[in-house]
Parts: sequence; C-alpha cells; structure tokens
Amino acid sequence: MSTLQVETLSEPAARAAALPDLARLRIAVFRDWPYLYDGSLNYESEYLAHFLADEGAVLVVARDGDRIVGAATASPMATQEAVIRHPFEHRRHDIASLFYFGESVLLSDYRGHGLGHAFFDAREAAARAAGATAACFCGVVRPVDHPLRPAGARDLSPFWRGRGYAPVEGAIAHYDWKDIDQPAETPHPMQFWMRAL
Repeated sequence: MSTLQVETLSEPAARAAALPDLARLRIAVFRDWPYLYDGSLNYESEYLAHFLADEGAVLVVARDGDRIVGAATASPMATQEAVIRHPFEHRRHDIASLFYFGESVLLSDYRGHGLGHAFFDAREAAARAAGATAACFCGVVRPVDHPLRPAGARDLSPFWRGRGYAPVEGAIAHYDWKDIDQPAETPHPMQFWMRAL
C-alpha cells in the first residue's frame, strides 16, 4: 500500500478525466452492503458531472499508482437539491453555514489504511476554508434483520462518532433506487449526521 496517494482535484480537466473511473467506483462500492445499489454508468456519470459542476464542490481521490481506488465529495449545503436541504431548512438551520459531504467510497481491499480519515480531513479542511461552521452527511438505514445483511457487517457509526459526528434527530432524507434484489426502485431512508467545525 506504499503507492497510495490522496489528492484533491480542483482543475476542471482533472475532474472530467476522473469521471468515468468515479462512476464505476460508485457502482462497485454501492452494490455492496448496506446500499445494495443496482446502478448504471449513465446515471452515475450524470450525477457526478452535476455535483462537481458546483464551483464550491470538492473532489478528493485516493490512487494506487494511476488507478483511482477511492473518492469522496463535498459541497455547500445551499447548492444541494431540495431533498437534501429540506431536513435542515425544516429545522431552520442556517444552511449557508453548512457543508454537505456526498459519498465516501473506497474499494474493500484498501480499507483499514487510514484513507477514510484522509477523506474526512480533506473535506473538513475545504469546508472550513469555505467559511462553513458545520458539516453533515447521510447514510442509509437498513433493518437489523435485512435478508442481505452479511455476517459480520461493519457498523460505521463508531468511526463517524470518533470523528465528532452525531445523528441529527429526525433529520432523514428519502432516496429512491433499485436494490440488487428488487425489480424496481424503492424509497430508502437516509439518516443525517452532523458536527461543528
């Protein structure tokens, strides 16, 4: 793992060149527990291009040599779509002071080497530099008895709490996507976590 490097891509050309790899990475990682997402390259490419078009957006990538093996995104909450903003607007939170962390995806062979912390460090630094006073993200909520839950599934909440994040009571967004074992899209609750910066 000595060839691992983490970098923030700020140049539009570098971001555009990374999009195909990022789309494939999201599909591969989110296909596993707990997202079980049956994604498409078309949708992923459009989603990423839209997210990264925001001039305040942050893209952090982890590379093993030239290969992108992980990525994390962030951008100001004020520029997010309504489904993301609503739980905070509903609570009259000052969304202008809030940074939203999108995905943090990493191939399984590269977990446990500090890259998750590096992703959070880079995004938190970017949020502070943009004047944000808090950061948040959301994670899917799955039932404990879900039939596709693997034995020994890792609970990420201790990692998130160790970074200073806590669940925001009642702050839940709902996203529709097709699970790998379902014939059509279904709604999924996404719990928000937040911390002061």
